Amino acid sequence: MNLIPRPTTGRGALLELVVIVALAIGLALLIQAFVVKPYQIPSPSMEPTLDVGQRVLVNRVVYHVGDPHIGDVVVFHPPAGAENGQECGVRQDAREACPEPTPEKSDTNFIKRIVAEPGDRLSVHNGHPVVNGLEAKEDFINPCRGGSGCNLPQTITIPPDHYFMMGDNRGASDDSRFWGPVPRDWIIGEAFFTYWPPDRVGTL
Repeated sequence: MNLIPRPTTGRGALLELVVIVALAIGLALLIQAFVVKPYQIPSPSMEPTLDVGQRVLVNRVVYHVGDPHIGDVVVFHPPAGAENGQECGVRQDAREACPEPTPEKSDTNFIKRIVAEPGDRLSVHNGHPVVNGLEAKEDFINPCRGGSGCNLPQTITIPPDHYFMMGDNRGASDDSRFWGPVPRDWIIGEAFFTYWPPDRVGTL
């Protein structure tokens, strides 16, 4: 096979450089839009797993080929009203987690951990999810030290195609306990790698 020689004139070389740069930028934008996208952690709700200002990469295609699972750290759109405080989609008993979200999604992006899946029965004890009667063993969280979301003994059932989210900083996380489970269609992707700062580089 004969290869076409590279341009030798200054104008040809410049044109080649412009084309290469344009293709590289286009490819980077396509990857970010459809495959992997970086996000910066805006709040302490996921401490100690993720600190404020830490940056993560999010796989945007993983849930097109498989289901989310308990333990996944995910970026998603919360229900409308969640970004302005605690707003449940239905009247909520003081002893239960919010069982249903508001019907519209917010444009804001949140990052939390999935703790319960569709059809699971859930309550909360000392900040830990109790799923189908079993309390989760979570040595990676910041303990819940008082507050309205630490103990919610009345059991709710997660609706079909919804996932219950909680931050790892259980005493300082505004999450599904207050504004309800999240529809699967609102999940953007799974956070799988942290790349900044350099001393926190690694998988999640």
